[in-house]
Amino acid sequence: MHKTQAVIGAQDLEQLSGLFRLLSDKTRLGILLCLTDGERNVSSLCEQLGLPQPTVSHHLGLLRLNNIVGNRRHGKQVFYVLNRGGESFDGMLMQFSVQNLLLQVRAKEQGQ
Repeated sequence: MHKTQAVIGAQDLEQLSGLFRLLSDKTRLGILLCLTDGERNVSSLCEQLGLPQPTVSHHLGLLRLNNIVGNRRHGKQVFYVLNRGGESFDGMLMQFSVQNLLLQVRAKEQGQ
């Protein structure tokens, strides 16, 4: 068996640990999983997650500042969507890239 050892720099590790800190919150993960079905407004996220609007808005702001989600305004409503960079992920729910590293999240297949 051949092992390849990736060279990971300190800056890559710092960015990756920041991403993991951001994703370590269950509210933010819940929001991201809701957004895998497509764009949503804050009220529909609040309803599905059973959380108050200020809480959801706060977490959406953190995700937006870190370029995990994007938003668009339609009248008074703001719709949020996962930032996927226009790529197709072949069944993946989410994909994050941090310089030389790629983190992919996919649903577990039935029977696993």
